[in-house]
Amino acid sequence: MTLTIIPVVGIPEVRPRDEVAILVTDAARAQGTPLTDGDCLVVTQKVMSKAEDRLVRLDPDDRDARRALIDSESVRVLRRRGDLVISETRHGFVCANAGIDLSNVDAGWAALLPVDPDRSARHVRDAVRAHASVDVAVIVSDTFGRAWRLGLTDVAIGVAGLAAVVDLRGETDARGRELQVTEVAIADEIAGAAELVMGKARAIPAAIVRGLDGAWRRDGSARELIRAPRDDLFR
Repeated sequence: MTLTIIPVVGIPEVRPRDEVAILVTDAARAQGTPLTDGDCLVVTQKVMSKAEDRLVRLDPDDRDARRALIDSESVRVLRRRGDLVISETRHGFVCANAGIDLSNVDAGWAALLPVDPDRSARHVRDAVRAHASVDVAVIVSDTFGRAWRLGLTDVAIGVAGLAAVVDLRGETDARGRELQVTEVAIADEIAGAAELVMGKARAIPAAIVRGLDGAWRRDGSARELIRAPRDDLFR
């Protein structure tokens, strides 16, 4: 399998109630790489939060207000260290500061996670189909840290039209051994790959991933990626 990952440039600043699907589809067409059937469109959480008006006023120097906002977006706080809070959101995500982000938004504002990122992904998928008559999968991506490794990577917080996890248990490896525990986080891998062409500071909030295995296409959900607390050795 050979993948092609295409950054979508020229997307204007997203405002509340903008239709992200139309902005991205038109920008892709204008740069000569229109969306085609079977593509996976990756869009960042930030543009979805802006379009869905998930923005709140916040003085970045007011630590008490920031902590109160994090607490309001959390169902459980796991750890605190200085200004850093690791919490569980209503979605089931365990992440820093309940996913609240001050980057790439106007000063004095903070972006909250979409209320339902899977629903956001489904909406973009449906709107692309209506606007451009193409069937694509959609991933809403966000940047997470990882408990045992340094550095950040993008992961999928919303998925539509694609398996989030591909279960290979019961299949055999190259030496004929049966796979016992192998579940591949396909949606996270795609989100991380797309981030390589979008970057953190290049104002490119979307990318097209082309060439994915058609067998991965189904009605997936980012909730497939969340480990149940009963299986989590660290909560």
